[in-house]
Amino acid sequence: MPKRTPKRSAGVLLYRRAGRRLEVLLAHPGGPFWKNKDHGVWTIPKGEYGENEDPLAAAKREFAEETGLSLPGDFIPLGEVRQPGGKVVTAWAVEREFDVAQLRSNTFSMPWPPGSGKSQEFPEIDRVAWFSVDDARRRILKGQTELLDRLVQHLRLRGDTLYIEEGFP
Repeated sequence: MPKRTPKRSAGVLLYRRAGRRLEVLLAHPGGPFWKNKDHGVWTIPKGEYGENEDPLAAAKREFAEETGLSLPGDFIPLGEVRQPGGKVVTAWAVEREFDVAQLRSNTFSMPWPPGSGKSQEFPEIDRVAWFSVDDARRRILKGQTELLDRLVQHLRLRGDTLYIEEGFP
């Protein structure tokens, strides 16, 4: 049996300074399956990209489609992580403000309610929020926590004096 190539996504971890505290922007998936779930389901804005597509260009495109915000800036490569389901996520971080009330997500359509024969539109992301790094670690998908670690490590190596919560590696 031929080996399957894992699905690949590219995304952006937006961060900001709230006083001297580091905060990251995470996205909550839209749709009925995620409606009442909170911890362990938030994600960086990301999406799949084609084999011949530049991953950073895809990450910027997906961020704009899912949030409504175009991102110029100096992107920090965070590398790849493999999620428990096998998907490989390539990510970058960039420092930027974002007013969460300005969220403008693209939508998807799915049969809903099940068995009704009807189709409904849902936002790909139903909300975004800024979180401290500790809170983000509790909310983000397990396979993406390493991205938080890598951002913190990068900021520390460059001598950034942002406050990062106690107990964070």
